[in-house]
Amino acid sequence: MTTVSRTFDVRVPPQVVVPYLADFSHAEEWDPGTVSCVREGSGPVAVGASWHNTSKIAGISTELTYTLEELGDERIVLVGRNDTATSTETIEVTPAPDGSTVTYTNELEFKGAARIAAPLGKVVFEKLGNDTEKQLTETLNALTG
Repeated sequence: MTTVSRTFDVRVPPQVVVPYLADFSHAEEWDPGTVSCVREGSGPVAVGASWHNTSKIAGISTELTYTLEELGDERIVLVGRNDTATSTETIEVTPAPDGSTVTYTNELEFKGAARIAAPLGKVVFEKLGNDTEKQLTETLNALTG
């Protein structure tokens, strides 16, 4: 399993950050690997909601179906699945003096023959983690208006 985690502060309170990140269609704005992320179904964003995500990382395109598996005042868990991988994105948001502290963790588990890519994946995903932290910080801070 490949795990990448980043903790950073933003100038936006948790009550703005959590609903924004729980709607995974916003991944197009903050995730540098996401090409498109389209909600499947309708209704409120709640546990069980799902999105079709297309990503391109290191020149390789992949599609996963993400499901919102946990949603609380300070924690979001989204799990993306396809035949070759499971991606679990856990986002914890806590109040900070000037906004929020965000901890973003992505755990990627390769399945079957794709497991041979795991060592290379760690290097690629560490860089992607840095890029995601930068883009996510900028995007969330822009929500302040």
